[in-house]
Amino acid sequence: MRTTSYLLSTLKETPAEAVLASHRLMLRAGLIRQIGQGLYTWLPLGLRVLSKATAIIREEMDKAGALEMIMPIVQPADLWRESGRYVQYGPELCRFKDRKKNEYVLGPTHEEVITSIARREIKSARQLPVNLYQFQWKFRDEIRPRFGVMRSREFLMKDGYSFDTDVEGLGKSYQAMYDAYSRAFTRMGLNFRPVQADTGSIGGYKSHEFQVLADAGEDLIAYSDGSDYAANIEKAECLVPQGEREAAKDAYSEVPTPGAHTVDEACQAVGVATKKMLKSLVIHGRKLEDGSNELVMICLCGNQELNEIKASKIEGIANPIEFASDEEIQKFTGAHPGSLGPVGFKGRILVDRDADRMGNFACGANRDGYHLINVNWDRDVPKYEVFDLRNVEEGDLSPDGHGKLHLCRGIEVGHVFMLGTKYSEAMHCTVTDENGKEVPMIMGCYGIGVTRVIAAAIEQSHDDRGIIWNEALAPFKVAIVSVRADKSEAVRNTAEELYQKLTAAGIEVLYDDRDERPGFKFADMDLIGIPHIVTIGDKGLSQGVIEYKDRRSGERENLPLDHMFDALCAKFAKNN
Repeated sequence: MRTTSYLLSTLKETPAEAVLASHRLMLRAGLIRQIGQGLYTWLPLGLRVLSKATAIIREEMDKAGALEMIMPIVQPADLWRESGRYVQYGPELCRFKDRKKNEYVLGPTHEEVITSIARREIKSARQLPVNLYQFQWKFRDEIRPRFGVMRSREFLMKDGYSFDTDVEGLGKSYQAMYDAYSRAFTRMGLNFRPVQADTGSIGGYKSHEFQVLADAGEDLIAYSDGSDYAANIEKAECLVPQGEREAAKDAYSEVPTPGAHTVDEACQAVGVATKKMLKSLVIHGRKLEDGSNELVMICLCGNQELNEIKASKIEGIANPIEFASDEEIQKFTGAHPGSLGPVGFKGRILVDRDADRMGNFACGANRDGYHLINVNWDRDVPKYEVFDLRNVEEGDLSPDGHGKLHLCRGIEVGHVFMLGTKYSEAMHCTVTDENGKEVPMIMGCYGIGVTRVIAAAIEQSHDDRGIIWNEALAPFKVAIVSVRADKSEAVRNTAEELYQKLTAAGIEVLYDDRDERPGFKFADMDLIGIPHIVTIGDKGLSQGVIEYKDRRSGERENLPLDHMFDALCAKFAKNN
């Protein structure tokens, strides 16, 4: 491809709205352009990269025995009512009516559609297992789209769905997709890690996220230094602390703490460390007959953070977590949030495992401006329940018993779920088994955010000059930069000869034949991130060489002019 006949839309200045490196570089390199909030056009250069990722994923899906299809982005609302998600999914689901007042949604995902298809097309257990997948644009009405295509409203996803007759079959389908995803991300050159994860709004009972490790990631990942254990912090278990609880000493007493509303302020006022101060939060439990909410207290060590996902899994707790308002707390306890504690609390009390080991601790007195010291469980708080409620921390013991946990940031690019029968039961998606009985199909769900993969790859691999593509995703394999070709027939002829040979060999090449300053052209090729860059100029030709540059390492080398094609191909082979 010649740049003079290509839409190469690079920008010199950094767009003001771009915060992440991937967003900044995708705009500057001319991969994408925003046309509305969270809505992007993929320009020719960006589409080449997107197509590379799509091709790799498709190859691995096909190799794993999955069958490609395509489903509409516009979906009947009735399907979502069948599954129960029409209301449950929330405002991210874009709902609308056509001219005949029929209700539809713009698909954020396709569980309902694929289940509808399966119940029509699959009648007998002999037709299973089957695994169907598609590449389709999705729409989620994000309340705050940001970071470019990392969290956009419209995005390209590869989503797949398996159907089996039993849990054993689902396990095999799940493992096949887990392995296919691992191969695909490895081929893309990504530094990633599969981690245990919560199933979220999709549902099911087991899932793994594929996280690309990057400082810009929104997710926090816990991994062991002694095993291959890894989990999203939402899922990572905190083990029961070792050792016994400190024995109770003096009776508790009240201490004035005027103006102390935070844990740090209370610790300073009382004179204890944060690990000896109890943090008390109030959330909603069950709905009561009068329409109000049961109020439930959660107790943690003052230096630790609540894991809302863990708490939401407890029976009788609102899911997702709903924190009680100041007014609700004041009415129920007589105090404001900064003065709460379990002593005398009239509702249900949930205590974290670490907090359960605390003895002679301090906490709010349920009276504004006062805290209690020397409080102890059982003696002073006779009724409570103990759960794993906190986020894991750096240095915690690994849940699998091997090594300690460390934390890092990750970008979720893929997710595999064991759905079970959540959708097949709700939507009556059944098959006839060998005994003639109608049984629900057992489903798996497997997704890759293809557009997000591109952003994640850039976050992992860039420098101050631009993108550094892995060859598998690069829009072009090699760039040819001609220096002052308008003034040198030798430069024009040599560049043209190399371009023709590379193209004939099926090598993707971008020939920068523009009448621009050399520095401008070099900056564009670095910005775009093409792995191999060849410079052809009069100075080199006079010495019988062309210059080769490895974009990733920055190393430069002169290649002999008389067999430049073979020498360049040797460089390609070395980097593969």
